[in-house]
Amino acid sequence: MSHQLKHHKNFPSAFIKPRNVDVWLPPGYRADSKKRFGVLYMHDGQNLFYKQYSDSGEDWGIVPAMEKLIAAGEVPEVIIVGIWNTDRRLAEYLPQRPFETAQGQKAQKKLPPDFGNTILSDSYLRFLVEELKPFIDGEYRTVGSREHTSVMGSSMGGLVSLYASCQYPDVFSGAGCVSTHWPAVDGVMLDYLKEHLPQPGHHRIYYDYGTETLDALYEPHQLKVDALMRESGYQGEKDWITRRFEGAEHSESAWRERVHIPLTFLLKK
Repeated sequence: MSHQLKHHKNFPSAFIKPRNVDVWLPPGYRADSKKRFGVLYMHDGQNLFYKQYSDSGEDWGIVPAMEKLIAAGEVPEVIIVGIWNTDRRLAEYLPQRPFETAQGQKAQKKLPPDFGNTILSDSYLRFLVEELKPFIDGEYRTVGSREHTSVMGSSMGGLVSLYASCQYPDVFSGAGCVSTHWPAVDGVMLDYLKEHLPQPGHHRIYYDYGTETLDALYEPHQLKVDALMRESGYQGEKDWITRRFEGAEHSESAWRERVHIPLTFLLKK
C-alpha cells in the first residue's frame, strides 16, 4: 500500500519549544486528490514510526496496524500527526488545571523534580489547538471538525490526551489513553474529571493498562476512573472502554501488540 510520511523539522510555536512533527498520509491520500480525511494527533511522535528515533529502540507499529485495519474495512483512512516530545515532556504532558486548586498545589509540591516547578500542558495544548491544527488543516486535505479529530498517547501522553479532550471538547471527539500514568495525578484528577469530562454520547474515550513493570501500578487508579465514567453517563463498549492486558509491560513493544484496539474504537464510523 502506498502511504507517505512527511517530516516538519523544528515546527515553531509561540507557546512552547519548537519540535519535530511527522504527518502520515494514508494510501488513499495520493489516490484521490479531492478526498478529505479525519486526523488523529499523537504524542511522543518520534516513537510512532521509526525505531531509530524511538526512546526505547522500538516503535508503535502504527503504519502496519493502520494499513491492516484500512484494508479490512475496520476504520476509515485518516491522517496521523506525530508530535515529537522534548526535554520538557513531563511538564508539557502533566494536566495543569487539576493542580491549580488548593489541594492540587499541595500535591504539586510532592511531584518529582523532573516535572519542573512549572506545568506546561496548557501551553502545549494551545500549541496543538491554535498553531499545529490550523497548519495541518491548511496544509493537508483534512476534515477539521470535532467528529473527525482525535488525540492519543501512552503513559504521560495518555494523561494529556484525556486532558485535551476535557479542555477542548469542541475540538476532539476521541481520546486514546494507553497505559495512562495515573500516579502522576493521584488525588487531584478525579475531582477535575467530575467537573470537566466531555459530554457522553458525543465523545469516545479509550483506556487500557497492563499488569507488569510500571503498568502494575495503574489498576487501582483506573478502577476509580471507570466508576466515575459510569457515574458520568458514559456507556461501556459504546462511548468508553477500558481494557486490562494481563502480562503486558510498559513499553512501545507492548503498545504495538494492541494499538489496533484503540485505533478501531476511536476511528470506526
